[in-house]
Amino acid sequence: MTAFKLAVVSAGLSKPSSTRLLADRLTEATVRRLAAQGREVEVTVIELRDLAVDIANNLVTGFPAPALRAAIGAMTDADALIAVTPVFTASYSGLFKSFFDVVDQDALTGKPVLIAATGGTPRHSLVLEHAVRPLFSYLRAVVLPTAVYAATDDWGAAGDALTDGLPGRIDRAAGELAALLAGRGPAAEPPSPAPVVPFAEQLAALRA
Repeated sequence: MTAFKLAVVSAGLSKPSSTRLLADRLTEATVRRLAAQGREVEVTVIELRDLAVDIANNLVTGFPAPALRAAIGAMTDADALIAVTPVFTASYSGLFKSFFDVVDQDALTGKPVLIAATGGTPRHSLVLEHAVRPLFSYLRAVVLPTAVYAATDDWGAAGDALTDGLPGRIDRAAGELAALLAGRGPAAEPPSPAPVVPFAEQLAALRA
């Protein structure tokens, strides 16, 4: 059975970072959900921190460096995407936005995307709805209903009677992604192009 390809974009700036930690938790939960269905997953993690200079150069020159080209290719070829950004000034980070600015506008068309963000306070949780979700909707991706925001106080919190804690939100979002992938199946290899028949041969065949 062909394995699913999952790309994970993390825009955290520090090492270690809570953004990467949330990306890892979402990835682990998704892989676990699919493994329970007997599905294998190939995961490619794209750390934007390591590509910051290449992204900036691509913005001003229009040409991606090999590492950036490989990262964009891995994301484009993936069956689904997990995208996680830290919150800066009540929006996604500049590095996160710059990366998707250099991606072809059709690269994510129809691709399932699980969006998530990290921040210091719960007051920024709506950044996922007013900034991140519209970005991927513009790129014509299929954005999952559950977006996961993790404030500093969310790590280790169990939630209350009306809201899930962070582990519950992660599991719910991963379940949505796994269910969507399982329903679609892995992307098939593109068909081989049909052989090109010279126009003179086509005319000769019509006259025969």
